[in-house]
Amino acid sequence: MIPLSSYWALMRAYLVPRRVPMAGLGTLLLAMISLQLINPRLVASFIDGATGGAPRSNLVRTATLFLGLAIAQQLLNIAATLAAERLGWDATNQLRTDLASHLLSLDMGFHKAHTPGELIERIDGDVTALSNFFSRFTIHVAANAVLVIGVIALLFGVNPWMGFGMTLVTVSSLMFMLAVNRWAIPQWQGLRGHSARFYGFLGEQLAGTEDIRSAGAGAYVLRRFSEILREWRPAVVRAGMASAAMWGSNVVVFGAVTTLIFWLGSTLLGSAVLTIGKLYLVFSYAELLRFPLDRIRNELEDLQKAGAAIGRVSELLALRSRLDESGRQQLQAGALSVDFDGVTFSYDDEEARSVLSEVAFSVEPGQVLGVLGRTGSGKTTIARLLTRLYDPMAGQVRLGGVALPAVSMASFRRRVGLVTQDVQLLRASVRANLTFFDDSVPDERIEAVLGELGLGDWLAGLASGLDTDLGEGTAGLSAGEAQLLAFARVFLRDPGLVILDEASSRLDPATEALIEKAVDRLLAGRTAVIIAHRLATLDRADQVLIMEDGRIAELGSRQVLADDPTSRLARYLAAGMEEVLA
Repeated sequence: MIPLSSYWALMRAYLVPRRVPMAGLGTLLLAMISLQLINPRLVASFIDGATGGAPRSNLVRTATLFLGLAIAQQLLNIAATLAAERLGWDATNQLRTDLASHLLSLDMGFHKAHTPGELIERIDGDVTALSNFFSRFTIHVAANAVLVIGVIALLFGVNPWMGFGMTLVTVSSLMFMLAVNRWAIPQWQGLRGHSARFYGFLGEQLAGTEDIRSAGAGAYVLRRFSEILREWRPAVVRAGMASAAMWGSNVVVFGAVTTLIFWLGSTLLGSAVLTIGKLYLVFSYAELLRFPLDRIRNELEDLQKAGAAIGRVSELLALRSRLDESGRQQLQAGALSVDFDGVTFSYDDEEARSVLSEVAFSVEPGQVLGVLGRTGSGKTTIARLLTRLYDPMAGQVRLGGVALPAVSMASFRRRVGLVTQDVQLLRASVRANLTFFDDSVPDERIEAVLGELGLGDWLAGLASGLDTDLGEGTAGLSAGEAQLLAFARVFLRDPGLVILDEASSRLDPATEALIEKAVDRLLAGRTAVIIAHRLATLDRADQVLIMEDGRIAELGSRQVLADDPTSRLARYLAAGMEEVLA
């Protein structure tokens, strides 16, 4: 069972701040309830008047009042529906925003363990299941409870036995619904979990369509697809059975109630106890009583889904990043020194072999460090620690002499820039792609940076200039243009440390020459760490670090190592091992 505190925590966070629209919605619903209670009495009065010979003018007046109130009730229903939808969307969109922000704050260890499709389902699917909870549950359950009490009170006024019988029926029905609800919530939790796994798998496979088709793995994917669907189906059936049980119980109960009313009507009709109008009133109130109980049943079904989603959302919000983000120090202006002091790191806490073992080196401000190593040697992990996607398990990483956990994350992100081989562009304007929606960056500065990087003519050729929308990924751009835009992002931040993951290794020679000029501009006056996949990249390095099995195999001045025939670097250069270290 989901504790009540979880429901209340979300309501307090996302509904209490919207108390004014909630009060408006409650007022609309109470007005609707009043009309629902009044209208059957008007009809009963009309029937008794018509059968008792009342003046025609009285009947016309009663009928006109009924029609006016019926129209008002429908208008109130429309207004309440619109208000509830707006309230639900405002609350759920805020929750989606908070969840997305929270996920972005979690360390890469979490993201490696969860597929993008699964996280999309958590942010969108789970939150969508909460829309009715936010928009209708509290107010609708309260309003319909008031309607139930009002109907029973009026039935006692018509006939005490009718009132007592309907009270018993109502209490029994509510107790059964609550019992089913306790059993149903775990079923819906299981269903949401299967849904997240399915969309996670689907997103992963769609992203890898090219590799799957080229490897002939389509049959394997379809087999796994079918297995997931087979695992999903029993969860759907169990959750559906919970809803069906609540619906079926109401049908049976109110079928029996209707039969009882008709039997009493046939027995008491014509006596002083029950007139045709009163019989209609009893029948109408019994039907009216079924309406709020059906609504409460629907809300409890939504609560089953919401309970499952609340559990998963609360679990997600309770996760905390392994990164210590309590630091408040600001990094100094200008080029930053880099220090690795006995750094040990493993991606898996239980992994026997560390990816980095007691790595120690220093880079002076303004120097360039080239990092070489075969796949799995730990060179990319050094870049991830420098960009603080992870924190070391032992030892320290310092920038400008300050340990990274002591640095404000905002200051750190401003002062450290990363350019990789895989450029990620947003489906947004050129301006938004370069500034990440920071409106404080003037257009003149953006244009100057693009011109400095050789993209001035490219920008001039765009129909809407900086307002031109780019496609997702690198759609519509050459590899060189996309890479230069990635450099422009870093230029606009003016970092003190730049990390390059061999940004030009996948380009043709002509484009690579253009990128090399941009790299020279980017590194001027800044400290740089270059993850080198080719030995030619080391021409601009002041120091060379060669990694092997998570340890430093060689470290020193590039020129000194190149001149020493016994060094690894000299042997690589002599052997012409241009791509071996990739």
